[in-house]
Amino acid sequence: MKATTHQYANRTLLALGLGTVLSLSLSGCADPTGSANAGTAENHSDQTTPAGVRYNTAPEQDRIRSSKDDKLAASVPADLAQDGKLTVATSAGSVPLTFHASDNTTLIGTETDIAQLVADKLGLELDLQLTSWENWPLQTDSGAVEAVFSNVGINAERIKKYDFAPYRAAYMGFEATTKFEGTVKDAADVSGKKVAVGAGTNQEKILLAWNKELEAQGKEPANLQYYSSDADTVLALSSGRVDLNLAPYPTTVYRENSRDDTKVVGKINAGWPSETLVAATSKRGNGLAEPISAAINELIAEGSYAKVLQRWGLEEEAVKSSKAVTAENYTSR
Repeated sequence: MKATTHQYANRTLLALGLGTVLSLSLSGCADPTGSANAGTAENHSDQTTPAGVRYNTAPEQDRIRSSKDDKLAASVPADLAQDGKLTVATSAGSVPLTFHASDNTTLIGTETDIAQLVADKLGLELDLQLTSWENWPLQTDSGAVEAVFSNVGINAERIKKYDFAPYRAAYMGFEATTKFEGTVKDAADVSGKKVAVGAGTNQEKILLAWNKELEAQGKEPANLQYYSSDADTVLALSSGRVDLNLAPYPTTVYRENSRDDTKVVGKINAGWPSETLVAATSKRGNGLAEPISAAINELIAEGSYAKVLQRWGLEEEAVKSSKAVTAENYTSR
């Protein structure tokens, strides 16, 4: 695992922030918010981290852009295209997914960059709407937004109400202090350990399932610890009050690169025991999943998609292609 994550330390990234991933009853991938201020960059822009990674938190991001495809633009439902905008909800709070730049206003990150590329390809202006994780389903159901780019994972509960256009793999990472020995691969590796996790999150769902496994085997379960903010969680980890923290993989890698006291010690698919993908999420039947998936495939082919992931250090989560997922073709992997 360490060899993999060290690959990130040799790149120039353009991000900074802190965040945890929270999820509600529709658990899957997760809410990139941990606290009210978690998505605000606190350090100066263009700063080199202890790992040698360069982070730029300035609002001037010089985003990677694409060009309109007339055929794809024509495939967008007329009622959604008539205002010339792709209205997208996103939740700020997790680097390098979506967070606030150093001006505390501009939204930056891989989610916003990919949304911009999709809007470009569909010939639409990107209209970003900041929302909390708790509100994206309501915003989508009401039609206030047309799509969500906010680290949302596909799962059996969500497929009943939403359509999906996958654009990234979905992983969770176990992080520990640099003093921690060993790795985390399965339930046995967390037996008896204090593990920080957000209440109601997909991470908690996984750990609770692992604890059931351990108890059934007569082994000591993990001692789950809950904190109200990401900052509190990291403090508990660094001070030794917890042994591990389970959080979105991109965030754990960011902290490994930007701090000198934490490291990634394990990675699991966010859909455990199945697999899932992060996807642009739209209201079921609104007709956007297919055009967005087609746009993502063109972005992959032209190379702009890869450039965005490289920019934010997320090459490990690249997908080779995108296929719209709806209730009619969904199968849990």
